[in-house]
Amino acid sequence: MSLAPRAVLVHRTTEYEELVARHGTHGQAAFFLASRGRDIEEVAERHRRTRRALAEVTAAVPPAWRQAQVERGDLDRFLFAPEDVVVVIGQDGLVANAAKYLAGQPVIGIDTDPGRNPGVLVRHRPADAAQLLAATATAVDELTMVEAVTDDTQRLLALNEIYLGTPGHQTARYRLGLEDDGGVVEAQASSGVLVGTGTGATGWLRSAWQERGSRIPLPSPTEDRLVWCVREAWPSPATGTSLVAGELAASAALTVTVESDRLVAFGDGIETDALQLTWGQTVRVGVCGQRLRLVG
Repeated sequence: MSLAPRAVLVHRTTEYEELVARHGTHGQAAFFLASRGRDIEEVAERHRRTRRALAEVTAAVPPAWRQAQVERGDLDRFLFAPEDVVVVIGQDGLVANAAKYLAGQPVIGIDTDPGRNPGVLVRHRPADAAQLLAATATAVDELTMVEAVTDDTQRLLALNEIYLGTPGHQTARYRLGLEDDGGVVEAQASSGVLVGTGTGATGWLRSAWQERGSRIPLPSPTEDRLVWCVREAWPSPATGTSLVAGELAASAALTVTVESDRLVAFGDGIETDALQLTWGQTVRVGVCGQRLRLVG
């Protein structure tokens, strides 16, 4: 006997809740903001919209379904099941935060603040939830993800991008290689390496791409292709700057061999969930076989 689907509602603590938690009461938070020329009502209204959206989506879940809620900070401890339908209620980045913990479950993105959010991944309104939950088997976009795998089998997935560098602002030292380019390897010193997907091309990757004035076309979200760039590569007698940007097809990979005491690799801006890399370790970054199934 198969289990009924479970709607897993993913949300995050609002700015208002964080302010009240930090200052103790609404009044103290309001005083803190007012003393700096800000009005708490703007933050409180966004909080109310988010809570209304969460309540509306909760009410739209079919009666025969099971339900669960998970806050962003608990995603790494939540056990998703194959029969889950994941409903992300909030900003685009919250979809990316959840993506690395999924294994093919359909995802519905609900925008709680239209006009403020770009709506790239949270494409729908709370009022659409009932219809979307009834039609998760159709109109699903398979979004490409990126993965990093170390030589000791640690693995990291991301929807937007993976960053390899130092955990602070120090120079990252490593040897960068392209598996599909005759084994070319270059010793580098830089601010780190960014490898992104077509979804990530709407965020940090696009910023780096524009700053560099790159002629490499950015991929689409469903395309099995990645774009990578080295941030602020530094030329010296021991380090080069000839390999600073490129693209990776589905079967290709970028390799980074660490020549610093410590580097990290983290995905989608979540530094707290990072691979820890030490001198001599190698990490391979490429297209992930897993996809995010986003309901269109």
